[in-house]
Amino acid sequence: MDDLKFGTRDKRGNWAPTKPAGTAPLFVWPPQPRKLLAWLPHYIFPYNMLFFLSALAWWHWIVPPTEVMQTFAWGWVLRLLAVNAVAVFLWYGAFELQLYVRRTQDNRFKYNGKFPAEQPSDVFWFRSQNLDNILRSFLSGVPIWTATQVIVLWAYANGYAAWLGWADNWLWLAVLTLLVPVIHEFHFFCIHRLIHTPWLYKHVHSVHHNSVNPSPWSSLSMHPVEHALYFATMFYHLVLPSNPIIALYQLHLAGFGAVPGHVGFDKVEITDETAIESHAYIHYLHHKYFEVNYGDGLIPIDRWLGTFHDGSKDADERMKARYRAKKERLAARKTAARPAE
Repeated sequence: MDDLKFGTRDKRGNWAPTKPAGTAPLFVWPPQPRKLLAWLPHYIFPYNMLFFLSALAWWHWIVPPTEVMQTFAWGWVLRLLAVNAVAVFLWYGAFELQLYVRRTQDNRFKYNGKFPAEQPSDVFWFRSQNLDNILRSFLSGVPIWTATQVIVLWAYANGYAAWLGWADNWLWLAVLTLLVPVIHEFHFFCIHRLIHTPWLYKHVHSVHHNSVNPSPWSSLSMHPVEHALYFATMFYHLVLPSNPIIALYQLHLAGFGAVPGHVGFDKVEITDETAIESHAYIHYLHHKYFEVNYGDGLIPIDRWLGTFHDGSKDADERMKARYRAKKERLAARKTAARPAE
């Protein structure tokens, strides 16, 4: 495909879409029913449907019987850990292999024209972004993912969570299933904004932001504290009347769903004429500019708070003006704190 039909490339080889990034027409007033109906298929397909189907697969083929989960035991816990690790290796590795190892579409639609393998840095373990990201994903990410999964399944098995059956509660559970991405967005924005406070950023979130030029393995490259906060999105289903399948879907949306946002490409080519949208641009801009786009645009909280960046020059100017105002406030505080002579 010719990516220059959809965007522009600068002298450094960085590509940007012609159309500025937008937020979903879900939380707008007055309502926009036509835009909402046109947008709904993109909300469901392909990613959210895929993650829901993966939750069904886990429930039917991986998750042990309820009576087994009533007691913590190494057998079923390690089985979940192994399956999660294999699934992460296959899902993350498939994007990495095609786009970053084989480079099947070269740098077409790639936001940052360079590849992480070409940029060794001391901020990464062994000076390698890929190796650093992979090790953090498996040493911390997958174990904490699995621990969260085990705790919630154990709670359901022992009656500590309201387990609703599909036959008698199909309408509410269908609505809740549709709301899973909204719950994820709300949770992600809240914990993401929290870990951008100075102390937590320095000691926790900076690990993730070392990957300024993110790739698929950057998705789960986090400090263990951030892993715990991130996967805690599954805990909402300990409070909401729900179902274990929906709770698993919530977890899979967080775990597997992190990849499209960090894939580094605007489109993933399937054939010479077709491609799948990654919807990664909003989060790529966050990795590029740090203090914009704390959410992914499903809920327009960044628009409401003035931290949204759509990739346009106007957004650049608004961002710079906000930075200048922030520096002026900090300078004023320092001046006011100085003792009088």
